[in-house]
Amino acid sequence: MPHLTELNLYPVKSCAGIGLEEATITAAGLAFGRVHDREWMAVDLKGGFLSQRSHPRMALVTPEIGEEALVLRSPGMSPLKLPIAPSRPNAPTRTVTVWRDTLLAEDCGDAAAAWFSEAIGGACRLVRFDPQAGRFANSQWTGDIVAPNRFSDGYPFLVVSQESLDDLNEKLRSHGREALPMDRFRPNLVIAGGYAFDEDHAGVICAGEVMLKPVKPCQRCPIPSIDQTRGEFGPDPLDILRTYRVDPRLGGGITFGMNAVLVRGEGLLLRLGQPIEMELAFQD
Repeated sequence: MPHLTELNLYPVKSCAGIGLEEATITAAGLAFGRVHDREWMAVDLKGGFLSQRSHPRMALVTPEIGEEALVLRSPGMSPLKLPIAPSRPNAPTRTVTVWRDTLLAEDCGDAAAAWFSEAIGGACRLVRFDPQAGRFANSQWTGDIVAPNRFSDGYPFLVVSQESLDDLNEKLRSHGREALPMDRFRPNLVIAGGYAFDEDHAGVICAGEVMLKPVKPCQRCPIPSIDQTRGEFGPDPLDILRTYRVDPRLGGGITFGMNAVLVRGEGLLLRLGQPIEMELAFQD
């Protein structure tokens, strides 16, 4: 039977993730304690979001959740501690942009900016999501479901099946290439025990009382080519994916994994090993 094999939380957008044994499900993404997925983000001095696309060393910024602080580490640097406590009422704000969305976010201060700038090799500011900002996933894909979103690219969850990666790796090996680990694709939930690309055809994905709805294929950028352990570009799998994963609904974009939104289960826990049921919704 399909089951949950990975739960990954990414506290800082485009930085390393944290593999969890259990996580709280919220409409805006996974959470662990008071830390939420993509709650922090690096921006350039004009407020535009930064990612591994332009700063691959972001992969080497590793988070750890402490009792009172999110601790960030980067090779050769002292750790940076970001308070987890809710933002101060009069905290300084900065206008930031994530793709087509422009919103206000809390600026984390000069010390955090200096640390992060050194870590990634470029001037930036670090910001924290303001729950009052009201960012939402694109209703063109979510339909009647109103899906709040923090700093993820566009949707609160990314689901990938292990068999989908196994299928890709088989094709890579057949071309004399090395297999890739799952972290290249940065999913929140990994499911194993079904068939390759079951997630593409799932009408809903259920884990106990939690129900997720896959709504949009995840269009891939160059980030899967970045070695997450070295923070460097390596062989790009997009040429192989292009041979069988082009989606006309996205203008010929190359897809891998499904973006999903929450239907029910706000505040419940997901746990590794939990049985997963998929209701397939093939279209004629």
